Amino acid sequence: MDVHGTVAAGFEPVREAFARNFDTLGERGAAVAVYRDGRRVVDLWGGSRDVDGGAPWERGTAQIVRSATKGVAAAVLLMLWQRGELDLDAPVGAYWPEYKAAGKDRTLVRDVLAHRAGVPVLDRPLTPAEAADPALGAAAVAAQAPVWEPGTDHGYHAQTYSWLTGELVRRVTGRTIGAWIAEEIAAPAGAELWLGLPERERARVGRVGQTEAPAQAGALRTRPKRAVADAYADPGSLTRRAFAAITPLPDENDPAYRAASLPASNGIATADGLARFYASLIGVAEGGRRLLTPETAAAARGERSAGADRVLVVHTRFGLGYMLHGAASPLLSPASFGHPGRGGPLGFADPESGIAFGYVTNGFRSSVTADPRAQALVRAVRAATATA
Repeated sequence: MDVHGTVAAGFEPVREAFARNFDTLGERGAAVAVYRDGRRVVDLWGGSRDVDGGAPWERGTAQIVRSATKGVAAAVLLMLWQRGELDLDAPVGAYWPEYKAAGKDRTLVRDVLAHRAGVPVLDRPLTPAEAADPALGAAAVAAQAPVWEPGTDHGYHAQTYSWLTGELVRRVTGRTIGAWIAEEIAAPAGAELWLGLPERERARVGRVGQTEAPAQAGALRTRPKRAVADAYADPGSLTRRAFAAITPLPDENDPAYRAASLPASNGIATADGLARFYASLIGVAEGGRRLLTPETAAAARGERSAGADRVLVVHTRFGLGYMLHGAASPLLSPASFGHPGRGGPLGFADPESGIAFGYVTNGFRSSVTADPRAQALVRAVRAATATA
């Protein structure tokens, strides 16, 4: 497999790990970008743009990044707080009165960001067409009774995070969250990412699909813990119901789906766009603008939820909208904060080392928070930063 792009001196291990992902882990098409102290030190891509073959991946090829979108959406609420337009300690109902229904009147804005709102499921799932309508999604979440007392525990809001964050932004700013991201995040940071893909960008986005990791002779097979496997197998579990809040699953290659604004799941980005976004949270990426003050970035990565996740079953750690370094989602160091996308994509920042990382792929796997291909690249970055 030909690997294209460049790495700065000392970051050669990342190129080697990226090539091995194609050779041994069945990568079809992917890209990885890394910034250090605002300067791009890794910019690599390879394989095919589409998971089922076809045109080659080029610099600037973008892909859907699934839940890695959540990290971008979180920045919107944090920037509104930073500007004094949103109070994280205010009840959600102060901005969105309809949300007070069914015992949710004490839910705080910070509970939404930390996955403590208690509404990871919908009693009546939405179809993909309904989910794409922000008014219908917001109304469904506002009417939903919580499955635990808001603020008292945490569980991953896999799909409902879309309408929770999107409606809060609309109520506070009068703009859609997709428009806000385009105008206040992507443009100032110079980051190639979109929530609600413009028609003019369609041609650069590849087709994605589910792929299987190749069997490796002599390799140990890893299996999820029994409790995790049972949770995903049980249609009545919070795990299955949370991911099934949109039923049936949307066609992620459908132009209509890609044009929708679902900040939990359907953002589209280049690897460089994702890495550049995170670089802009902790500093200034070359030619761009810093998005978060040091104080806001510190608040974003302060632990707000930790322990057994009611939805994902495993132990998770969350700050304000970001997953934190831990066994369920290993990042670069305990200082790191970011967000994976189910089955592959990953973006994060590490303020202690000045590293910002973005990885996108067209082949999704069964992993939820720690894809082996992304983890191989993270280990390589860790090795590079230890010596560079």
